[in-house]
Amino acid sequence: MTADFGPVSSAGYRGWRLRRDAEKSANNLIFPGSVARYEVNYQFSSQGPISAIKKISLRALFQRYADILWEEGSHKYNVTAFIGELDEILLGDSFSTFTPDLLDSLIAALRKRGNSNATINRKMAALSKLLRKAFKMGDIHSLPEFRRQKERAGRIRFLEYDEEDRLFAAIQARSELHYRFCIFLVDTGARLGEGINLHWNDINEGRATFWITKSGRSRSVPLTERARAAVRPKEAKLGPFCDIDQQQFRAVWNAAKKDVGLTTDVDVVPHILRHTCASRLVRGGIDIRRVQMWLGHQTLQMTMRYAHLASHDLDMCVPVLERNRRG
Repeated sequence: MTADFGPVSSAGYRGWRLRRDAEKSANNLIFPGSVARYEVNYQFSSQGPISAIKKISLRALFQRYADILWEEGSHKYNVTAFIGELDEILLGDSFSTFTPDLLDSLIAALRKRGNSNATINRKMAALSKLLRKAFKMGDIHSLPEFRRQKERAGRIRFLEYDEEDRLFAAIQARSELHYRFCIFLVDTGARLGEGINLHWNDINEGRATFWITKSGRSRSVPLTERARAAVRPKEAKLGPFCDIDQQQFRAVWNAAKKDVGLTTDVDVVPHILRHTCASRLVRGGIDIRRVQMWLGHQTLQMTMRYAHLASHDLDMCVPVLERNRRG
């Protein structure tokens, strides 16, 4: 056998092989299980050869883990839209690491699209949950630090009784089912998904129990007389509103908004019915703790958004501040 160093004897060749095998064994102590890769690529990362790291897109990650991380319902519907938008901003590109710069670019793009900090936080919460799962399963190899954007206390819009009457009449003209659904929502404060997922056996003795909630905690609320009437016709098999399609409901809602001249009011969305229920409870003198229980808020801080409506509690302060005028 010949090499660049001149003729090599049989004994010399055996000695060279022993030295080579010893070097490979020593390398295996540093990089366990990497002997085969040692001969191919000398660049290593904590996960193995850099060239072997695979890339994946947000959409592909969502398809892989969506059913594991989120239950069926309105929240999963929203998360699907969130991840789809973020994947669109990334142009469907794949990645193996999710860097802080990449996260910053997403937040900047969302803000440029007019998203509020509250909306950005909801979208980032969905992204964080998905990426944490992907990191745990080894699909990606780094995670950025997610920092919550500071949210401003925005104006809470609710319907006055005359607005409710006009809007509900326009909805009833298009769909009796959607009209009854609106009555149920405004008198129970239920979220859309909670109302749609209500089953017949969840309604007992004038009370409705919501098992599938955003907080993960079930709650029961008593029904008003008109809310009882709204769930009375047993036309659907599973529950009073299980046949409602959210997109169709929103289409009817928006058409009714136009009919009553509320098209330009961006706050008049179906969720306003929950705000309206809360505001009526607070303005009616119900203490904030009971309102928290009624709405199913996890923390009192969430319910405190409505506390300013309890202005009647401050009326007793006026006589103390009044200056008595003599003669």
